[in-house]
Amino acid sequence: MTFRLRAVRALVLLAGFYLMGVVLLAAMAVLDWLLVTRLFTARAAWFEGAVLTVTVLLAVAILRGMFAFLRAGRLRPVPHGVAVTPQDQAELWEQVCAAAEVTGERPPDELYLVAEVNAGVAEQSRLLGLLSGRRRMFLGLPLLAGLTVPRLRAVLAHEFGHYGNLDTRLGGVTMRGREAVLHTVEVFREGSTQLHYAIGALYIGYARMFLRTSQSVARHQELAADQVAARHAGRDATAAALRTLPVLDAAHTHYLEMYAAMGGPLGALPPVGEVHGGFRRLLAARTGERLAALSAGQRPPRPHRYDSHPPTAERIALIEELPADDRTDGSADEPAALTLLHDPDRVFAALEARTLPHEAVRLRRMSWDDLVMARAVADAEGWSRPLRLAVARTLRSAAQVADGAAPARRGAPAEKVEDAELPGLEEVLDAFDRGLLWMEVADRIPKPTQAARLTGASARNFIRPRVYDGLAGMIHLRLAGTGHAAPDIAWSGQPGLTLPEAWEKDMDDALDAAVADTPDTAPLRALLAGTHRVSA
Repeated sequence: MTFRLRAVRALVLLAGFYLMGVVLLAAMAVLDWLLVTRLFTARAAWFEGAVLTVTVLLAVAILRGMFAFLRAGRLRPVPHGVAVTPQDQAELWEQVCAAAEVTGERPPDELYLVAEVNAGVAEQSRLLGLLSGRRRMFLGLPLLAGLTVPRLRAVLAHEFGHYGNLDTRLGGVTMRGREAVLHTVEVFREGSTQLHYAIGALYIGYARMFLRTSQSVARHQELAADQVAARHAGRDATAAALRTLPVLDAAHTHYLEMYAAMGGPLGALPPVGEVHGGFRRLLAARTGERLAALSAGQRPPRPHRYDSHPPTAERIALIEELPADDRTDGSADEPAALTLLHDPDRVFAALEARTLPHEAVRLRRMSWDDLVMARAVADAEGWSRPLRLAVARTLRSAAQVADGAAPARRGAPAEKVEDAELPGLEEVLDAFDRGLLWMEVADRIPKPTQAARLTGASARNFIRPRVYDGLAGMIHLRLAGTGHAAPDIAWSGQPGLTLPEAWEKDMDDALDAAVADTPDTAPLRALLAGTHRVSA
């Protein structure tokens, strides 16, 4: 079957999706008419009333779905995006208009910058997508930060290619129809009654048939859009853009978790505009290999059964089969697409104001260095607290024995320890030297119920990493408090503290010695003594 015939078949099935509701409504209207005019009897009035009630409820559910189908193409407000006009961002609009022109499409009426690694075009369509209306484009600022200008051209041309009716007028209609069908199915899934679910199951079954039948048309449109992108931006730039998108997505996820959310436990935020704007600093600090490492080992998202996108590897292979052109990717020499923006700092700040929750207005703003230091101190306090509490309770129990009082029973609820009673680093090391670590302290460090049954070497090996982390946290607190540790935002690595050279070199070995089966705190004390001499 030719592509044109497949598109016609998809259009007929799309019309049937709507007509199914009309037929069902007509059938129920005829049934109700027969009940009222021909089959009504006083003896069966209760039964006929129940049937009429059921048909009315079913009709409401069907009408809701039909209206949802008709309204699927409506454009909704964009609360989490920044609208930019041709007067605001002339260079960016120039690229957008050029991509629309190469596909034979009109440019968008609105352009929104959003906080996602994504780009897309939405259109207010009517009459099953046969009539087009207002057009809106979305561009992710992280996408602009991570793509070069030629690669952005490829992405833009591909998005307009979805609406370009590249082989037949019905191709674009099919794409819009799939969106409308999926929207209608979601409406039925949100139903609140069993009857709603029953009608929804009927529509979902039909939708699956339509999506399965139109999938080849949709995939053909995707591949045709790739061809248009390659003609507009160049073969190499288009293939490179497809390779870069999953890497950028993984890098952006890493940035949000590691950097943008760093101040969450502290009730703090990075400087204005840096919640999203800091991503460009991470990209600038990392080579392509280090960025790719963030997505290495990650499984690509499992494609939806009716996904219109062919596998990325297949798309890249088809693009690379195209004849070579005189436009190489040249990514090292090409500017980032973010350079198309006028005053990007202002744009990042405006996007931040649109995407952050209202409660964020009350959060304090901190520089990146101050944020790293505050988070490092907070983390170190969290790591060290279980160990300090365990040592404090051990020392209290030992003091009670020395005074002749009965020590606390094992398994009894732990006594409350005030912050002022928590031991310092030297007191903890003294407790280790007294042999209390594996005799008393380790038993008082919280652990899962299953681990509490361990004994001997197994118990020590399980709890050793927690003792190690607790001791490391106390050292970080000491060095930060005495000014010997400096914050390091480490855009190319992991944010944290930079320690003095001697600590960076010997700290791990000293900690290993302190938490060994036979603790030796001498190496750690020697490092502390060296730090005191430097301070003096």
